Amino acid sequence: MISVWQRDSRFEKRAVNMSDFFRLTDAQMARLEPYFPKPHGKPRVDDKQVLSGIIFVNRNGLRWRDAPREYGPHKTLYNRWKRWSDKGHLRSDDNRPGGR
Repeated sequence: MISVWQRDSRFEKRAVNMSDFFRLTDAQMARLEPYFPKPHGKPRVDDKQVLSGIIFVNRNGLRWRDAPREYGPHKTLYNRWKRWSDKGHLRSDDNRPGGR
């Protein structure tokens, strides 16, 4: 098992097992791709990598800056989450029909 060191929200280092990382499968991403905007301009960080990071951060209640580097820059994760949420591409469970 491979571990990486990550700073947690209290600025202490802690080990994160690589097996704990969340990754969308190719099949899952293929179903989601039609709902996301097409890239324009300069090359972007991979949408599958970023979306996996967004899910990981939200599932684990992390701050954006505490996201593992394997998902890309934390600023990219936040910016894409914000942009996609504002456009209605993402929604939280709280916004589901009949939600809490």
